[in-house]
Amino acid sequence: MFNITQAMVMDTLGMFAFLAAELTVLFLLISYLVGVLQEYIPPAKIQSILSGKNGKGYIVAGLLGAITPFCSCSTIPFLKGLLRAKAGFGPMMVFLFASPLLNPIIIGLFAVTFGMKITVFYFTIAMSVSVIAGYTLEKLGFEKYVKPQAYIEPEAKGCASACGGKQAPVSKWMKIWHSTWADFKKVLPYLIGGIALGSMIYGFMPTEFVARIASEDNPFAIPVAAVIGIPLYIRAEAVIPLSAALAAKGMSLGAVMALIIGSAGASLTEVILLKSIFKNQMIAAFLFVILGMAVGAGFLYQFIF
Repeated sequence: MFNITQAMVMDTLGMFAFLAAELTVLFLLISYLVGVLQEYIPPAKIQSILSGKNGKGYIVAGLLGAITPFCSCSTIPFLKGLLRAKAGFGPMMVFLFASPLLNPIIIGLFAVTFGMKITVFYFTIAMSVSVIAGYTLEKLGFEKYVKPQAYIEPEAKGCASACGGKQAPVSKWMKIWHSTWADFKKVLPYLIGGIALGSMIYGFMPTEFVARIASEDNPFAIPVAAVIGIPLYIRAEAVIPLSAALAAKGMSLGAVMALIIGSAGASLTEVILLKSIFKNQMIAAFLFVILGMAVGAGFLYQFIF
């Protein structure tokens, strides 16, 4: 018993260290790249492309999500950039839903593990629901649940301003870095808290338990798998192999589909990070869409296949 507990603690600590390092690097890198893009692509251009006024913005946002190799957490800095560029709210939400679900790594592993037919089913569901959800949330006026400070570029404080001396010329690259670092410091408490919770669940929730409660004998297997997937933070490279292993242990394939969408589409870490951008009503709507997509795809998969 002691050895099992020790192994769980080591798994938890290992996952925490790995995620803390990975997400810190990803957040800083993506935030910086977004800042560079904003130097060369004026906000008005992004606003016109992702305005959603003619309907194309929603499709473009979905396709942008499909080609960006982001997980649920590393989508956040890109989302911040879209907010500050005043992109359309609906297309922005399409990107938030689609990016982690349709990233190239997941699609590639899906095709190798489950075959093209199931991959096309997954892609179609994820893209369709993302576009419909983004459009619906915009029409329902959910933009009012974005926190006002999310639109504000963080103030980049250099040495001169801190010391009261004359401002030395600062290159635009350093200005972008100062802004990126200021942004990172704001979300750091959310990031660490989310990683800690996700790592504990990862370390102390055995796959045998997940497979047992989401087996084909359980009529509630699909919603249970969808709910479990959200706190069970899993990297894109791991979610597909883990799902295949759970299916081999007796988990129904509809529940496997729900678990993949729940775990890839959202995570506790992402939800905590989103609190720095959205009010609670918007976070509840986000979770409702991901859970609805996961449960709906699971039942539809069992019905079709």
